[in-house]
Amino acid sequence: MPLTLDTYRLLGRSGLRVSPLALGTATFGTEWGWGVAEEGARRLFDQYVERGGNFIDTAPTYTDGTAERMLGKFTRGNRESLVLATKYTTLRRPGDPNSGGPHRKNLFASVEASLRQLNTDYLDLLYLHVWDFTTPVEEILRGMDDLVRQGKIHYVAMSSAPAWQVSRMQTVADLRGWAPLVALQVEYSLVERTGERDLLPMAREMGLGVVPFSPLGGGVLTGKYTRADLTAADPAPGESTRKSFNLAVGAVTERKLEIADVLADVAKEIGCTPAQAGLAWTLRNPAVTAPIIGARTPDQLEDNLAALTVEFAEPQLARLAEASAIQLGIPHDQLASDHLRTATRGDLTIEDRR
Repeated sequence: MPLTLDTYRLLGRSGLRVSPLALGTATFGTEWGWGVAEEGARRLFDQYVERGGNFIDTAPTYTDGTAERMLGKFTRGNRESLVLATKYTTLRRPGDPNSGGPHRKNLFASVEASLRQLNTDYLDLLYLHVWDFTTPVEEILRGMDDLVRQGKIHYVAMSSAPAWQVSRMQTVADLRGWAPLVALQVEYSLVERTGERDLLPMAREMGLGVVPFSPLGGGVLTGKYTRADLTAADPAPGESTRKSFNLAVGAVTERKLEIADVLADVAKEIGCTPAQAGLAWTLRNPAVTAPIIGARTPDQLEDNLAALTVEFAEPQLARLAEASAIQLGIPHDQLASDHLRTATRGDLTIEDRR
């Protein structure tokens, strides 16, 4: 069924209603060498909200704090109708080790900084942005619960953490009566499906709505990269663009370009752009609540929003699945084998919930 931005979905096992596409704000500001200045960012924000969008994703260190400060201005007239999601853990002051990390000191300081920058009394959703393997989960969860009880944040969530740690945290929160996790932010797209091994099924089982970032694989699925980019010269010193960044971090590979070729063929058959088809594919996963889209122009944003109306034929989905397939590895491939299924089920037919 075609969707619209006001076809709201429940976020995880909460009662919070969010749009099926979230507006990312890492492009709000030019400090990172790409993105848009305030006037352009305001147009993107208004365009999204006027279409019924209510789910805004940001972070205190996006464009050195500019993204949150812009949102503090843009949301003055409609703050109550929006779901503002921000994050904590990335270093806010170079040289100060306690201005980053998931520990209690930084949690409280980062939330206070975000409240000031966003010009609001509360955050709708707070993600732990990056797991650090040092802070005890009880310290994190208790701190988050304290902030929920104080009314400074309404819901808590996770990003960039191992599946076993997230499920452990959800279990501890349930047993202690602390605020449960309601969302998981993870990279997921046709060119990055490894989350299907554990993260996505864990999220469905534990009641977390998945909010994918980079649903277009850093732009690879839009078709803007070619084989020539694989051997492109390094950018000049000091030059920084989103394209040069993606090339530098290895986001463009031969295999990803092959997947993008198949997607482009399918998109041509459907009569949509590759970006629309790529976003629509991500939306089909029942674990996914709302992919995060980013844009620098109104035309780019409009193109992304049109993904809500894209529908696939089964043969097209099969081609995309074959082109982008990954090995699930142990124990998943082993447990899915006919031999072990027969050994545990015999001749019984049992509905598969995967």
